[in-house]
Amino acid sequence: MGVGVSVPRVTLYGRAGCHLCDEARAVIDRVCGDLGEAYVEIDIDGDDDLRARYSEEIPVTLVDGRQHDFWRVDEQRLRAALTG
Repeated sequence: MGVGVSVPRVTLYGRAGCHLCDEARAVIDRVCGDLGEAYVEIDIDGDDDLRARYSEEIPVTLVDGRQHDFWRVDEQRLRAALTG
């Protein structure tokens, strides 16, 4: 990994065509952009295990590898998790 490139602290599990995923992505993009944090988005439909695990809860957000939220992303709570 190059200098200045951070490992994503936030992971968003979702799927295409999911309006809650679109809302979560907007919040995560805003918060991570403000704080200079990286995030990664993973489509659960590309992996049978992820689809089985998260299908009923998407979007699911992880921070530092631990589940943080599902269905909705609370902006203040996400900011606190990334700065605390």
